[in-house]
Amino acid sequence: MNTKIIPIIAIFALGSILFYSCEDTTYREYKGNAPVYISYADLRTSVKPAENVDLKNPGKIYYKDNYIFIVEELKGIHVFDNINPSAPVKKTFITIPGVVDISISGNILYADSYVDLVVLDVQDIANIHEVGRIKDILPYTVPPTGNDFPKGNIDKEKGLVLRWDLTTIKERVYNNPINYPIFLTTMNKTDLSFSSQIGAGVSSGGTGIGGSMARFGIKDNVLYLLDGNNINLLDITVKSTPAKLFDTFVGGGIETMFITGNNMFLGTTTGMIIYDITNPQTLIRKSTYNHMRSCDPVVVDDTLAYITLRSGTTCGGNVNCLDVVNIKNLSAPALVRSYPMTNPYGLGKHGNLLFVCDGTAGLKVYNSTDAKNISSNLIYTYPNIRAFDAIPIGDILVLIGDDGLYQYNYSNISNITLMSSILVVK
Repeated sequence: MNTKIIPIIAIFALGSILFYSCEDTTYREYKGNAPVYISYADLRTSVKPAENVDLKNPGKIYYKDNYIFIVEELKGIHVFDNINPSAPVKKTFITIPGVVDISISGNILYADSYVDLVVLDVQDIANIHEVGRIKDILPYTVPPTGNDFPKGNIDKEKGLVLRWDLTTIKERVYNNPINYPIFLTTMNKTDLSFSSQIGAGVSSGGTGIGGSMARFGIKDNVLYLLDGNNINLLDITVKSTPAKLFDTFVGGGIETMFITGNNMFLGTTTGMIIYDITNPQTLIRKSTYNHMRSCDPVVVDDTLAYITLRSGTTCGGNVNCLDVVNIKNLSAPALVRSYPMTNPYGLGKHGNLLFVCDGTAGLKVYNSTDAKNISSNLIYTYPNIRAFDAIPIGDILVLIGDDGLYQYNYSNISNITLMSSILVVK
């Protein structure tokens, strides 16, 4: 009996050794960026006011009812009362992890929070609070590392990547190459790219004004969200309870959205796409204007579109210019002229004035009356301000840059004056 059992045990032991050797592992150590997570549960209980939060990493700006909202990228939103642009008053800061874009309809503010869309009531600035949330409507994204070291493996089950810590990473590497975890290197890293009369809050009517870098837009009772390749449409008839209608693929590399009248203009890495949104729930593609690969915010005025093309980013390309495009016939946009720039970002338009945020070259103000000779009509330049977006409001220009927010009075175009600034705290 024993003579039969011994061979069976030996065979089993040999099989176990062979199986174990296939699953054996080693470890790889390297200097890189280790992900620091926020759990999904913590993310969804984190929207709250915070005190003594300085402006350190300004992002996009939004204006409504004499209030300026400044996004502190991936951290939250600063709110300033701007009824007196010469002396804006800090009112509050709302913590929203992962925020990049915002939009307001009535007294309801919509903000991204990593994968979620957060709905906030801002009618009472002293009591801004969350009133709704749509979970997992946006793609999983990660913040930039700020360096060229590789990223460590990401485990989505642990939550969202809050930041990266540069350290020595030790990762398990399986001997069976089929089971290797993905090793993220610098070659495939993923980067995201106001003595004043204080008002009570934001009114329940109308929408606000965003900059040219916006990825959110509103037309009537529809909220549009860009997520890279798609547009999500949400019904906001009941503003505090948005309901998803559908999402639609519009093309690769969609970056910015500009809505005017019944038309939507999308800036992409390879061109501008024009949609008819007369019926806000129906996107009718009118045409596409193609250009060299580059990042490209868009603003539109009457029959002309102004597009800045920028190099040196994840968009690719090596073009830095301002394209002026004739859109009188929306089905057949045509280039009027292209003007060289240094490294342009956002832009704004008011009447005949064109404001271009030209990166390290600063803010440039042009008279755009003659679309074929804009570069010859430079009115003023502010070379010391590295600006990346601007919103003209009446005779006031609200400008955001690396070092803070500035407001200029340009009612006298020959004497543009600085009214106030909210500077970054180093």
